[in-house]
Amino acid sequence: MKQTTIFNTHTAAYEAWYNKYPQVYLSEFEAIKEQFQKLPENIKGVEIGLGTGRFSQLLGIKEGVEPSEEMAALAAKKGIEVIQGTAEHIPYKDLSFDFVLFVTICHLSNFKEALIESHRILKPKGSIVIGFIDKDQTIGKAYQAKRKDSVFFKNAVFYSVSLVTRMLKEAGFKNLVFNQTLFGELDEISQVQLPKSGFGEGSFVVVKADKK
Repeated sequence: MKQTTIFNTHTAAYEAWYNKYPQVYLSEFEAIKEQFQKLPENIKGVEIGLGTGRFSQLLGIKEGVEPSEEMAALAAKKGIEVIQGTAEHIPYKDLSFDFVLFVTICHLSNFKEALIESHRILKPKGSIVIGFIDKDQTIGKAYQAKRKDSVFFKNAVFYSVSLVTRMLKEAGFKNLVFNQTLFGELDEISQVQLPKSGFGEGSFVVVKADKK
């Protein structure tokens, strides 16, 4: 089953996860927000694979790309202009945005192509911000161990920080800055966690990088 079909079919389950783990969701948001505070003000950006628009809504992002019709419809209800498309074929012209956001990359068909496309649509000196589950940390290991029991993660591809770093540089990005959150087991996170700089402890890592 294709990932788009999975998300169309299980949109309610996707939303239920965020309702079950609000502290996890908001901890991820805090880490992303910290990276966004390093960006210039009054700039134009887009979230790729925005799902139901939870992060874009909190961050004030007005445009997004989403392959799932069901999820795109929910994001549109939040006031976000959503174009149906994929990360590997972003439906925007060259040099369109000051920043691009990904909150997850494990469901992408081709992460390399997604980075190339992001580089293409970014203006000179634009930035990419990527949030991802570190495959080498606690929650990443748990997801991989239980992937056969999860409709969402059965076909997911998890990445290490070292691989994301290498792929970003190969795609034409520089000045990588990392922070991290989600310290401990998923079910043990009972309050919103503040991010720490770097990586290697938290399961959710956010990297900001600039277009060369």
